[in-house]
Amino acid sequence: MIRRTDRPRRSLGQPTRRQFVRTAAIGAGLAATQAFQPPRLPAKDSARHFTIADIERVTVRVPYRETPARNMDRELPHWRYSEIVTVTLKNGVRGFGETLLYYTWGATRDDDVQRARGQNAASIMWDDTLGAGLQMALFDAVARSLDAPIHALLGTQVHQRTPLSWWNIDTSAADMAAECTLAKSLGYHAYKTKGRPWFDLDEQMTAASRVVPDWFKIDMDFNDTLLNAEQALPILRRLGENPRVAIFETPIPQSDIRGNQRICHATDVAVAMHYGDPSPEVAIKESVCDGFVVGGGASRLMKSGHTAASADLPFWLQLVGTGITAAWSLHFGGVLSHATWPAVNCHQLYTHTLLTKPIELNQGVAEVPTTPGLGYEIDWDVVKRFTVPKPARRPDPPRLIETTWTDGSKMYLANNGRVNFMLDAARFGKMPFYQPGADTRLVPNDNSARWRDLYQQARRGPVLLLD
Repeated sequence: MIRRTDRPRRSLGQPTRRQFVRTAAIGAGLAATQAFQPPRLPAKDSARHFTIADIERVTVRVPYRETPARNMDRELPHWRYSEIVTVTLKNGVRGFGETLLYYTWGATRDDDVQRARGQNAASIMWDDTLGAGLQMALFDAVARSLDAPIHALLGTQVHQRTPLSWWNIDTSAADMAAECTLAKSLGYHAYKTKGRPWFDLDEQMTAASRVVPDWFKIDMDFNDTLLNAEQALPILRRLGENPRVAIFETPIPQSDIRGNQRICHATDVAVAMHYGDPSPEVAIKESVCDGFVVGGGASRLMKSGHTAASADLPFWLQLVGTGITAAWSLHFGGVLSHATWPAVNCHQLYTHTLLTKPIELNQGVAEVPTTPGLGYEIDWDVVKRFTVPKPARRPDPPRLIETTWTDGSKMYLANNGRVNFMLDAARFGKMPFYQPGADTRLVPNDNSARWRDLYQQARRGPVLLLD
């Protein structure tokens, strides 16, 4: 995990040698990635051998563990729902994949299934438009047919092991400390969470620092809730004094080129941005970040990873789901040279990985699978236990959220049909900005008139009650 303590200070307008090197690499690197061609399969592997005979899908509702449930239920109760895809080839081999239904770079639709049936799996598996679960299952089926791990279909393996991060949404200080403790006990060296104005960041870091050593790293994603460099820097500098803090993700809007340059210059903590916003050409040339968050389908992952490598920028893979998706991610970590920041897969949220054996970590890294396909098998008894009808739309149960401060003031927010209803309030300056003593909880629905009244008011916008 890097901190940029060795980077020389400079004025914002003064280019560095690294900038010149990056700029020179942009043209060649982008040209190379645009020309990226998937590895060719051996000639003996005929179209008939890989013909898709059938595609099946089943929806599961996977329970959260107790601590994640307490926090995810505020904003993301719908992350419980995944779709498991099974592809059967005419050669009898089956491959498996997963789509986290309501948080994905691409969901597999009915028409995707129809156009894939009868096709050569090896010919279409690089098509990202097929969606996460189907594409993953195609790669798994083809790799199993070849008696090879998936990463052999992606390119040359460069890492035998790849780092993973423990993930949880923003939590109370006590819950954050508990999750860090659990992560460390299971071999993790990194924890990623959200930085939000409805929790006290200093209290969170103080609690976590009591239970994990300096080498255990904590990465914080602000989703641009720090608004601008002027407001962000006092907070980032203060957090950056803690040796455990390794990466800040999207502290302010990624489109704010000047503001992000200023942040990168003013803090020794690495800054990560989602790849593609701004364009990689701009992000690299203008030095607005120290690395990327890379997600998407197989083709996008490989192209993005090669572009980052051309500029010598690290990144983490962000592929979210249960253990099935985490296993898929391991293969990309094995072939992408600059996937050196801990991957974010979020499978730690759940009571079960859906795998017959969990992904194990040692010293913060997991082994890249060497056995055929995903390298892990699905626990179908558990899948059967969690199987549910596929929801007609994203589940959005009524939720009333209370934020309190030490002066006795309270603010209420409620779900309003938008996924980011709390995040939007922070982004648009509709709630107090990172005040000390902030704490937040989900208010249980006691069916009282007061709960219903507050809920209806809060659906229209934040309700602030002063002591």
